[in-house]
Amino acid sequence: MALHRWHLRTALLYCSPFHLCNTYNIIPLSVLSVVSLTRIGTLPGQDSVHFVHCHVPSSWYFLGIRMFHSLRYSTDIKGVTNHMDDEYRWAGVEDPKVMITTSRDPSSRLKMFAKELKLVFPGAQRMNRGRHEVGALVRACKANGVTDLLVVHEHRGTPVGFIVSHLPFGPTAYFTLCNVVMRHDIPDLGTVSEAKPHLIMHGFSSRLGKRVSDILRYLFPVPKDDSHRVITFANQDDYISFRHHVYRKTNHRSVELTEVGPRFELKLYMIRLGTLEQEATADVEWRWHPYTNTARKRVFLSAE
Repeated sequence: MALHRWHLRTALLYCSPFHLCNTYNIIPLSVLSVVSLTRIGTLPGQDSVHFVHCHVPSSWYFLGIRMFHSLRYSTDIKGVTNHMDDEYRWAGVEDPKVMITTSRDPSSRLKMFAKELKLVFPGAQRMNRGRHEVGALVRACKANGVTDLLVVHEHRGTPVGFIVSHLPFGPTAYFTLCNVVMRHDIPDLGTVSEAKPHLIMHGFSSRLGKRVSDILRYLFPVPKDDSHRVITFANQDDYISFRHHVYRKTNHRSVELTEVGPRFELKLYMIRLGTLEQEATADVEWRWHPYTNTARKRVFLSAE
């Protein structure tokens, strides 16, 4: 580390050059010792920084030493500590902007399911896939400030796949869809409320479960207190049940729930750190391995 002879620097008196680089930015300046450096460098056979004299009271110096040791192994430091925090740093500050599309050449039933998903997410927009490639879709979404791109897939007219890609940097979660019951299958359901819903996230107690919970819940904006719309993601044995209800108070003691649909189950099978068009290059954060001997016995989204 090469610095000029008469520069003033803020550091702990006993720090090595490695410690100086790593602790210089995280410890508050009010508790650091301000020293006048007449020489910074290493002598032959030594690896310590040499200082001359200190201009602050010794009590400040020892307070800085204590704070350094308390923060050194602390996990409670606020701010961005890993990629998970950084990806959702604006979550809750600005409303998400969700774009929904389908696989190529969708059936009429898949189009209906995409329309119903548009009603689930407040402010979401639906885009016809056409002949657009995935890369072109992602670039268009990034250019228009879209925060999440949702893609649904089908097999013979039945929705079987659900992809959530958070923009602009990821992650991308891949789910299997099963037991899909659409609003079109149930007669006389009426209209859907467009209020911002309250969310119930149940059974996501493991670290991976909290990660999946964040991916799903940040698709929704912050609701108002008087909203009568409730959306539930309930995890049981790694199957996430989606339910959509509205409620009304019949009296001061009881509440009446009405399911408005759709309903389906989600099964997570992969999380990638990149966006959707980076499938070939993005790192895999987690992948389900169904063919191992213990696959049926293990649960990943809950700690129980």
